[in-house]
Amino acid sequence: MFDITGTEFNYYLLCHRKLWLFKHDIHMEHTSDNVFMGRLIDEHSYPRAKKEILIDGVVKIDFMDDGAVHEVKKSNKMEEAHIGQLLYYIYCLRQKGVDIRKGIINYPKLRRTTEVELTPEKETEIAGGLGKIKEIEAMKQPPSVLNAKICKKCGYEDFCYS
Repeated sequence: MFDITGTEFNYYLLCHRKLWLFKHDIHMEHTSDNVFMGRLIDEHSYPRAKKEILIDGVVKIDFMDDGAVHEVKKSNKMEEAHIGQLLYYIYCLRQKGVDIRKGIINYPKLRRTTEVELTPEKETEIAGGLGKIKEIEAMKQPPSVLNAKICKKCGYEDFCYS
């Protein structure tokens, strides 16, 4: 049923070029220290929680408890994309008949959480975003370089600027 990952939804909100490159099997994140640190934080935080709930072999949720979907992140620097990714996870669960609307982004390093709720308006935005993701991924060439502040810490920086 689902063929768009949370990572793809996150990249759609951050940078359409990054989304296109990722979908076309150009993976640069494995060389990123930031991504590596994020994985370590995710793996070693919340040890009692059931980790990595997989939906349709595509959508991977960090963990669930107390009627909430949780996403673990290293930093809140790209929080809007984190919120969108978490709302997408809730949207997917609701499409599967799971009665859930609440999500929590956990920032263990910052000792902070952000709570989100999937409203009908946000649900409409998520559904619209899925169509736009398909359009971007179907493009013959990657979108233009974003040339934004976030590009300096992106795993694709060398690819985009060389």
